[in-house]
Amino acid sequence: MNIMMTKTQHHRNIAIIAHVDHGKTTLVDAMLHQTHTFRDNQEVAERVMDSMDLERERGITIKAKNASIEYNGVKINIVDTPGHADFGGEVERTLRMVDGVLLLVDAKEGPMPQTKFVLRKALALGHRAIVVINKVDRPDARIAEVAEKTFDLFFELGASDEQLDFPLVYTSATAGTATLDMSQPGKDLSPLFEKVLDTIPEPEILSEDPMHMLILALDYNQYKGKIGIGKLEAGSIRRNQKILQIKTDGTERFWTITDLLVFKGLKRESVEEVYAGDIVAIAGVEDIKIGETITDAETPKRMPPVDIDEPTMQMTFGVNTGPFSGREGQATTSRMLRERLLKECETNVSLRVQETESPDQFLVAGRGELHLAILIETMRREGLELQVSQPVVLLKEINGVPMEPVEIVSIEVSSQFSGVVMEELGRRRGVWQGMHETAHGALHYTFLVATRNLFGLKSLLMTRTNGTIIMYHRFEAYEPVTSKPLERTHGSLVSMMAGATTAYALNNVQERGTLFVGPGVDVYAGMVIGQNSRDNDLEVNPAKGKKLSNMRASGSDEQIILAPPVQMSLEAALEYIGPDELVEVTPKSIRLRKRYLTKNERERAAKQG
Repeated sequence: MNIMMTKTQHHRNIAIIAHVDHGKTTLVDAMLHQTHTFRDNQEVAERVMDSMDLERERGITIKAKNASIEYNGVKINIVDTPGHADFGGEVERTLRMVDGVLLLVDAKEGPMPQTKFVLRKALALGHRAIVVINKVDRPDARIAEVAEKTFDLFFELGASDEQLDFPLVYTSATAGTATLDMSQPGKDLSPLFEKVLDTIPEPEILSEDPMHMLILALDYNQYKGKIGIGKLEAGSIRRNQKILQIKTDGTERFWTITDLLVFKGLKRESVEEVYAGDIVAIAGVEDIKIGETITDAETPKRMPPVDIDEPTMQMTFGVNTGPFSGREGQATTSRMLRERLLKECETNVSLRVQETESPDQFLVAGRGELHLAILIETMRREGLELQVSQPVVLLKEINGVPMEPVEIVSIEVSSQFSGVVMEELGRRRGVWQGMHETAHGALHYTFLVATRNLFGLKSLLMTRTNGTIIMYHRFEAYEPVTSKPLERTHGSLVSMMAGATTAYALNNVQERGTLFVGPGVDVYAGMVIGQNSRDNDLEVNPAKGKKLSNMRASGSDEQIILAPPVQMSLEAALEYIGPDELVEVTPKSIRLRKRYLTKNERERAAKQG
């Protein structure tokens, strides 16, 4: 059967791929400004596409976001893609909306691990790419070498001959300039815009098919309700049109479109009608979900649902049962926690939530430690309190063989610490993949490591290399389970008393290990206040006061010198805890605690275990 396809000259749909801090959001800022998306007198924040607080703080893209610009009468829809493999669910859907990609590469660092993950997805979908080498105005730029490494990466990922023939654009996102020839400095981004129009294909339209689109993203508006976002593949869609919703299980339901929106700049604009090839947001379908088809009511056509990478890691989310519950945030009930997690599943398609035998606990599975940590951080900023368990890797059986996720680990470190890296990766059964020296004299290692053996690696190497290490890792594949999990190499310092910590008591405790708290901090029995220098847990009294007497030793009180406590971030806390420990998360604090707070309960649980 012949399928009639046409192309529209008035749209281009592109996604931007880049590693952390390679200048993606800065480049988008310049593109928006130079196409006069904003008024001349309009105040616009820097990194305008990073709309979430967490994105601005961490310098990463978490949620895929849409914007559009207009150049020479052509509307260019831009989708900002997350660069981290943990947000693979966002990446999968984003790339289904576009017809080509801009691959942004740092002129000094070259293509990096997270770039590889997203680029592999784009090439598998058949997308063509424009390689943008950014920061070419830096004195340490290695433009020729980076271009060669980028070509090698395309070849390694199995790019077709057409995909290997990618154009190169050299930019300085900060200056807002681009050029196709380094001997001729750029004046603005016009060469980049022209290359987009020349290289990225127009959206292909199924001209004889009825209207249909796949929902690839969701949003919510308090006035319009749920909003479904996707690329219109065929036909046109109008406001107040009757449409058919086909769910992933095949069930169907009729609705009427109450509002129709397209992207203009960073905002959405209501329109009466949208034609095939454009990215559109629709309102009026109350229970719309990702992967469902919206199609013509009279001549429906169902689209295949989008494939999403399965979760690789699981942890328990529970109601905060600690003694300080409700002090610093909203005392979360099991009903509130359940509703919040199920609401997240509606838009976070890589997330899985499962109820347990306990009504206060839920099993939450995600794409990785960062994926779950971002969810926890978001919930605590909403005022919720919760406690979470140690992340556990999910195994799956393939042809009767138990398989586990393995990851590619990239480590950049000074040569003086190369022994530390090799020793620790060897202990964690890492398989050496390669090593090369970077332009600034550091060593860049690549290892293949089982995900379960990565817990705590980054924080440990940061300590042993004096904070100089740069480490990234991404999911690579499932491989047969070949070894037992690593045994924990440290114990915890556990408070045996409730009260406020004193400098006198902590001075004695710090001889046993590393402290997580300073003086004057409220603690409770069963709270982890530090890391023991040995591999067993040790109960201590951090609230013990100095006994008073009528005798005074001159100057003895002034001799107490406490080492600064280690401030545990959420990711560091998740890496640190063991199977019998929990992380208590509130809007103001992150505490570590034992699952069972009293010594008798812990001993009883150990015997039963």
